[in-house]
This record gives sequence, structure tokens and C-alpha cells, in this order.
Amino acid sequence: MPGEIILIVDDDERSIELTRDVLEAHGYLVYSATTGHDALKLAREIQPGLILMDIRIPGMDGLDVTRALQDDDATRQIPVVALTACALIGNENNVFAAGCIGYITKPIDTHRFPLDVARYLKMTAESH
Repeated sequence: MPGEIILIVDDDERSIELTRDVLEAHGYLVYSATTGHDALKLAREIQPGLILMDIRIPGMDGLDVTRALQDDDATRQIPVVALTACALIGNENNVFAAGCIGYITKPIDTHRFPLDVARYLKMTAESH
């Protein structure tokens, strides 16, 4: 849904840049955070339509951040999608148990990625 606000949480600046470029080219408004604490603060402030959460970020990892978002009344309704280079075989349950609604693997496929983001946005819009 172009025009929607997306928050990217990732500690890799190149990854943020690529993700931002692809999403902005499709009409999304993109914010980014490189730490879990910054992500929590920014999520409360901007109330994004979707958060793309890298699992491996320093300090508070992405699953801990997702759990914290779920525990906060101000951010509980924001859907989170894991964005990870980690092979999820066996870890899928952890991603969903933390509160993520799905996952996208990195490196992203620049053609498929915006379609995946739109699908997650549509899915959450239909459930509300």
C-alpha cells in the first residue's frame, strides 16, 4: 500500500540503504533504526504500518525488540516481519513466538520484496 510508513530495523547501513531505495521507489515512506532501543522509541513516535526487523542486531536482538513492542500498548498493533539472513529452519517457531507475522530472507530479491511487503500490509489491514 504505497504511502504507508515502514520502519526498517537493521544494523547494516548497506542493507538499510537497499531496502529503503526499493521501498521508496514503490511509494513507501521509510524510517530506519540501527538499535533495538531506537526502534522502540521510533515505533512509538511514528506508528508505522509495518516494521521490518533484522533478527541479529547488537544489544537487544530483533526478537527481544519484537517482544517489547508486543508488550507495549502503544505499539502492540504494529505488525512486525522478520528480515533476516539467518536460515530459519528450526528458528521459525521462535520468530512467530516473539510476535512476528512472517519473515523475509536477506539478501532481498528486489523484484519480489515490494510484493511481499504489500502482501503483509494487506494481510494486517484485512485482519483489523
